[in-house]
Amino acid sequence: MNRMRQYWLVCCCGAALLVASSVDAADAKTYQVTGPVLEVTPTTITVQKGDDKWEIARNPKTKVTGDLKVGSKVTIYYTMVAAEVEVKEAKSKK
Repeated sequence: MNRMRQYWLVCCCGAALLVASSVDAADAKTYQVTGPVLEVTPTTITVQKGDDKWEIARNPKTKVTGDLKVGSKVTIYYTMVAAEVEVKEAKSKK
């Protein structure tokens, strides 16, 4: 009986961690850009959107569906996440 309680406790803890990690990802707003691929590197994908070139960073966790190559039309889904925040003191009025 003790073994069964441990099993359910582990399952419940695992489920709670899964839910908690997906909540953080859901907080960030998702954006997208669509256009032809201009360049592909291990760390970036560059896409033409109108007159602008969009360079989007990627990492080994980036999911790629299909054959990603220069000239392919793609839609990239991305989020904006702050890497660093520097707070400046407000100037005093005299």
